[in-house]
Amino acid sequence: MSSPSLIAVRDDSPMTNSSPGPRAGGPTPRRSFTPKQKLDHLAADEDAISRNGGGAYLREQGIYSSQITERRKLRDAGVLQGKRPGERIGRLTPEQAEIARLRRQLDLTERRLETTGVALEIMSKMHELLESLSKSSRDETPQTKP
Repeated sequence: MSSPSLIAVRDDSPMTNSSPGPRAGGPTPRRSFTPKQKLDHLAADEDAISRNGGGAYLREQGIYSSQITERRKLRDAGVLQGKRPGERIGRLTPEQAEIARLRRQLDLTERRLETTGVALEIMSKMHELLESLSKSSRDETPQTKP
């Protein structure tokens, strides 16, 4: 059995890298978004979530989920509406945070109420159907053999 032999090759040529490094042009400036862009990202993210593509949308846009969470809080507190580009948003006051929490709670309660209303409507239709079936079965007289 023969083993492959190793041959030493000397390469003194300078290393040439065809692709630039991650910071080839120096550090990139930090991105900033206007309040309108933040609201647009929220709407697009919620649309993507409804189509099961929320994570893909965030990766495509280079946005962290924590940023979306923070923007939702700001939107729910009403802080993003009416702000001009470049105007500081800042942190939520305790009152604004409470308003945001209550709005989220109200939204959840409204969705549950809607679901309950649909379920009650279905149940009432089922009740009517069962009543009509029961009534029709009582109206039929059993046939006796002569």
